[in-house]
Amino acid sequence: MKRRVRISALAFCAALCGCGADGEFPALRGPYLGQTPPGTEPALFAPGIVSTGLYERDLAVTPDGGEIFYGLVFGRQAVIMHTRLAGGRWTEPEVAPFSRDLAFLYLEPALSPDGGRVYFLSTKPPAGEEPKPGWTNQNIWMSERAADGSWGEARIVEAPVSTADEEYFPSLTRDGTIYFARRPDGSRRDRIYRARLEGGSYAAAEPLPEVVNGDWTIYNAFIAPDESYLVACVAGKDPEITKGLAHYYVFFRDGDDRWSEGVHLGEKINPPLAQAMSPSITPDGRYFFFASTMANGIDAGAPGMLTLGGIRRFYDAPKNGLFDIYWVDASVIHDLRKSSSD
Repeated sequence: MKRRVRISALAFCAALCGCGADGEFPALRGPYLGQTPPGTEPALFAPGIVSTGLYERDLAVTPDGGEIFYGLVFGRQAVIMHTRLAGGRWTEPEVAPFSRDLAFLYLEPALSPDGGRVYFLSTKPPAGEEPKPGWTNQNIWMSERAADGSWGEARIVEAPVSTADEEYFPSLTRDGTIYFARRPDGSRRDRIYRARLEGGSYAAAEPLPEVVNGDWTIYNAFIAPDESYLVACVAGKDPEITKGLAHYYVFFRDGDDRWSEGVHLGEKINPPLAQAMSPSITPDGRYFFFASTMANGIDAGAPGMLTLGGIRRFYDAPKNGLFDIYWVDASVIHDLRKSSSD
């Protein structure tokens, strides 16, 4: 049985790794897969290309805008997809080279400030350790860009970042500071940590203060490139608003390293019944990407909707209740800072 499952996984990976016939993938040119930039209303990102009706999340863009990574979950697999500008056109998304061993899970890509490294979550064990099932062995790994532009073999980010605890969702500032989530041994609650880059190595990781890591569940936090704010998924805060779901909150930071109370990002970003999963900000600070389970309503009176074919068509498109990737002008965050300081 194990051998059959392994062969099936490899076959699926081959299908995702760019094996389509020539001409099937549209000619997409220009920044962000040629998509029209959003305003202050969230928009699906690249519908039918990135947001497809599958379970997509975790979008990251290189500083030059020429490559995009995002997470894709299917069956018992989780991989990082990759597309890049080549000859003026975007390539068909395929599983990133460092994410192709489907014995393990990969998600949550984040780029270094210079675009030379991509950091991510993997359940692959450190050298000398035995694999563990499912999501029970989460650490932060990285791949380095080679001289020819390709991405090298993954290697773990050593302590004090990756430890015997579970670490995930890396995010980096322009000065190289890494933020990430950790569940300390014996704790039921995750916390957001950061480690400063000092002399080419990471200093001891420190948890953010209680105003951020409060009496609620917080995870998957993205730090702004200039470290002026943190967007995170938070559950258990403002229950009259969140109603048991994780919502996106922003925590603002001042020049003295003081953090504000979390500010709810509002109903446009957190509509009723939608769950938060993964925030990110583009390197230039212009756009806010986020994953959400926003779903279309079903028109039971539409011809054929209540047939098997109609239901399958609903699930073959975005906004079917699985996670899709959205983007919006980052001014929605900056405006909250202004209003919260008034």
